Amino acid sequence: MATSAPIFYIDVVSIISLIVNIASLIVQAVALIHCVTQRGDGFQAIGTLPKGAWLAILAVCFVLTFLPISGGGATGIFGLIGVAAALIYLLDVRRGLRDLTDGKGFW
Repeated sequence: MATSAPIFYIDVVSIISLIVNIASLIVQAVALIHCVTQRGDGFQAIGTLPKGAWLAILAVCFVLTFLPISGGGATGIFGLIGVAAALIYLLDVRRGLRDLTDGKGFW
């Protein structure tokens, strides 16, 4: 009597991996788009890295997560670094930029 557990296991792992990859790319894309749409002088006003540095970090991380070179997409080392960088940007820098403009703005 053969069991189907290994086949089911592979299907579940691939679906979860796909969901994690898509969620990771969405978070990184949102951070990158937000960074592109902000003024450059706001980054210096809140005392963080310049806009160009954030753009470079977020863009390189997005590309390394998107390409299969990184060895695992969002669960590889470059994908994890990319998610961490995007979350730091969204939770720290974005909040500072929003506070700088008194909460007015598109985001």
